[in-house]
Amino acid sequence: MLHGGNHTHRDNLFTYSAQVTLMPEEAEDMWHTYNLLQIGDSLMASTIRKVQTESSTGSVGSSRVRTTLCLCVDTIDFDSQACQLRVKGTNIQENQYVKMGAYHTIELELNRKFTLAKKIWDSVVLDRIEQACDPTQKADVAAVVMQEGLANLVLVTPAMTLLRAKVEVTIPRKRRGSCTQHEKALDRFYEAVMQGILRHINFDVVKCILVASPGFVKDQFMAYLFREAVRQDSKILLENRPKFMLVHSSSGHKYSLKEILCDPAVTARLSDTKAAGEVKALEDFYKMLQHEPDRAFYGLAHVEKASEALAIDILLISDKLFRHQDVATRSRYVRLVDNVRDNGGTVRIFSSLHVSGEQLTQLSGVAAILRFPIADLSEPEDDSTSDEE
Repeated sequence: MLHGGNHTHRDNLFTYSAQVTLMPEEAEDMWHTYNLLQIGDSLMASTIRKVQTESSTGSVGSSRVRTTLCLCVDTIDFDSQACQLRVKGTNIQENQYVKMGAYHTIELELNRKFTLAKKIWDSVVLDRIEQACDPTQKADVAAVVMQEGLANLVLVTPAMTLLRAKVEVTIPRKRRGSCTQHEKALDRFYEAVMQGILRHINFDVVKCILVASPGFVKDQFMAYLFREAVRQDSKILLENRPKFMLVHSSSGHKYSLKEILCDPAVTARLSDTKAAGEVKALEDFYKMLQHEPDRAFYGLAHVEKASEALAIDILLISDKLFRHQDVATRSRYVRLVDNVRDNGGTVRIFSSLHVSGEQLTQLSGVAAILRFPIADLSEPEDDSTSDEE
């Protein structure tokens, strides 16, 4: 995402007139934008509007015109599979085609700038902008999670896990005396997975391709892949062979990605990726919960108490919570993040589109590993932790 806004200093809050101009360059940038937008923000962007025209003879027609509108945001709709973002709101600036107060829906487009103005810019929003504008934060890990007849091809970016292809082929059982049908179906399956890899993986960006399965499926697939690469003289596969890494998984389903990213060999290889860091932080939290429960808290009320006691070493929090449309509730989460950072703690903001983020959401979306034990807090948990938008 390109960044050309007019705010350059970082106070925890600055109000009203501050605005930022951004340009989404790839699908993931739409996810970042979705996390930046809140109801009540003002969004200026180019859009298409159908307008009625009257000719000199009095006949009425309609045409589609491109115009720039400034909306007060009312509804935000994000499609995570297509990475499309639609924003609905009322027009708040005079325009020759659209009356003041008229409703309009803008679909934000790649490579077109938009300007976002907020009444309050908090630290979480500013961090999100910095992350989105950092060119090093790209999809540098791909994974093919497979079992016989099923493969899921995913890209793991710092912000989300994107399912790029799902391959399903019925594999008949081996028959006594003849394996021909079985082997033909397997070859068809492996060929489809190979085509998925060539179509969806950008080898210039991806540093590592994890191939995971139960049993020997991954080994048989890799043997097929490079046998075909040699036969077809596929330079792209042959040159990138060192990037492929075989890992065990319990199944070919997407949720097996979590156990794959926990594998120590994988963790070592992916040590510089944000996704691996999130998985490790969550694993450390669960270990602490098991062995020293007085140093592992979850739920907003308990974690806030730990923060007040300056006890938090690592805060784990889901980005889902910052999309809460109630300003007071969202402010509680932002305040918690700021307090932990101010007191020397580490904050890990988990993407709700990662497997680890989904798991953290089941723990209310907020958890903490403490520097020192605090006796169990018996007050009832605050319900607001699980609400969103």
